[in-house]
Amino acid sequence: MILAFDTHYFDDKAKTVAVQFEHWADEVPTQVYSEIITGIAAYESGSFYKRELPCILSLLKQVDLTTINLIIIDGFVVLDDKGALGLGGYLYEALDEQIPIIGVAKNNFAKIDTLKMPVLRGDSKKPLYITAKGISLQKAASHIQDMHGDYRFPTLLKEVDRLGRE
Repeated sequence: MILAFDTHYFDDKAKTVAVQFEHWADEVPTQVYSEIITGIAAYESGSFYKRELPCILSLLKQVDLTTINLIIIDGFVVLDDKGALGLGGYLYEALDEQIPIIGVAKNNFAKIDTLKMPVLRGDSKKPLYITAKGISLQKAASHIQDMHGDYRFPTLLKEVDRLGRE
């Protein structure tokens, strides 16, 4: 199984949602997990993981991790070509490097050249930026390319975003 996460913030709360699916071409999730937590840390430039990682780890308590083969996060796994950890990298470490993580970012991050891969989907001229840990970058990019949907954003990544905003 695959999990895709997204977190949305409001006031001092965060709503984290994960959609679970089995195949890269799936159009609908097999399961949806959701949680709102309070007392969220303030945004700290360069340390976004401090805000979002606790939300993801809290929601993961609802999931049987023995059934999860891969996790997708909204953002970066690494922040530079030396491998400085981003949110996905910290999540990978928190899970004892047992579950591969793919980061899908909507905007480019100039400090990364070799450890990210742009993926164009549909007719979009603007790529998604893929980073990964525990899986080759090429395979990670291929998986995101293979996800259901005719547009820049795969259907299930749009869905997890929509559910988080509800």
